[in-house]
Amino acid sequence: MTDAPLILWFRRDLRLADHPMLTAALATGRPLIPVFLLDPETEAIGAAAKWRLGLSVADFAARLEGMGSRLILRRGAAPESLARLIAETGAAGVMWSRAYDPASIARDTAVKAMLKTAGQVAESHPGFLLAEPWQVETGQGGPYRVYTPFWKALRQRDIAPLLPAPKQLPLPESWPVSDRLEDWQMGAAMRRGAAVCLPHQAVGEAAALTRLDAFLDQRLARYAEARDFPATPATSRLSENLTYGEIAPARIWHAAMHRQDAGDSGAGKFLSELGWRDFAWHLIYHFPALATENWREDWDGFPWRGDSADAERWRRGLTGEPFVDAAMREMYVTGTMHNRARMIAASYLTKHLMTDWRVGLAWFADCLTDWDPASNAMGWQWVAGSGPDAAPYFRIFNPATQAEKFDPNAVYRRRFIAELSRTPPAEALSYFDAVPRAWAILPDAAYPKPLIALDKGRQRALDAYAARKA
Repeated sequence: MTDAPLILWFRRDLRLADHPMLTAALATGRPLIPVFLLDPETEAIGAAAKWRLGLSVADFAARLEGMGSRLILRRGAAPESLARLIAETGAAGVMWSRAYDPASIARDTAVKAMLKTAGQVAESHPGFLLAEPWQVETGQGGPYRVYTPFWKALRQRDIAPLLPAPKQLPLPESWPVSDRLEDWQMGAAMRRGAAVCLPHQAVGEAAALTRLDAFLDQRLARYAEARDFPATPATSRLSENLTYGEIAPARIWHAAMHRQDAGDSGAGKFLSELGWRDFAWHLIYHFPALATENWREDWDGFPWRGDSADAERWRRGLTGEPFVDAAMREMYVTGTMHNRARMIAASYLTKHLMTDWRVGLAWFADCLTDWDPASNAMGWQWVAGSGPDAAPYFRIFNPATQAEKFDPNAVYRRRFIAELSRTPPAEALSYFDAVPRAWAILPDAAYPKPLIALDKGRQRALDAYAARKA
């Protein structure tokens, strides 16, 4: 029955071009029913990420409607929801793009078992990464634990070719009933912060492609030397679009490789930074406890502080360290945070404030619109010193000296901290519109004094690390 439709289960792959699953589905000649599920795994993500995902779903649904197709929305556990859709439509089975975190793997394994038991199509396809986590192996056939050799192996691989976007999809004879996206209220937990963050988002495949072109034409040449300066528009900002699959990493790779072949000096560094994303997923696939446990077991006895009033000051951007506070407020206003600022904010929490990295990881997961569970976990453990290929324990970023080096004219700090200016810019004032009213933070309040002297905090951390080492 070649006229039986296929269900295309979209997740974090909300695009049409460079889509292996979609290309394979079109090759079958069957009618196609695109579906997005709000399952428990998706319900569990943080407030900002869930809101931003909702925007992406809306954009993708509109693109499909523009082609004469639809995106069917259903809420509930994946196995049951897909089984009901198959019963309603007579579908031959389901196709989807792979995910690699533990919760998604467990869910997808259950779905595949259900479909195969019923004799139905159950196909998973790549498209989330440059290479599948099991494809990049050491000489001994195992996973990598250090980035440099991983990167050398990855860049020697043939990255998947680009695939055209279809102009139309084969339609089923009838459509199943769909939920209404607005009824899901995916942005409810953002409250008033959604309106503040919205202008800073570039939602959907078209916006992602435009963003890539602008980066290549305007900023790639200076990327290597300018990427660490948060006040300088030097980065691609494509992490947001990669998170929701609005652009394929292969497209970014091939575009940057083309520029490198043409002699663009910034392309090599940019490609290696793109490789870090694959490395994070390589690690979390092979070592799933990375997201919840110290990678290095000898850190299990380290005297981390749990959540505290100091951590709450950090969350609110009120530590009294301008570079740290600017970073935290940038996240509240824009939904993202510059990578250099992420390292400074994370180092301050885990070292100067001696707070467990999981406290920070959870807050980033709730507040970042470009939240990526693998990169978030690897980054926090790298800074804390407990992770794979981590910074040495004695590397403690000093927010003041980092600010002098990477924000010498205080442009970034003034951009997001209203208390530092007589006439604060709009983005600095937006922070007070974004935060919960319960915090009772006002723009005319005095800027707080530092939680701890930087030299004292550094020494306290060093003493604890030395005791742990002994």
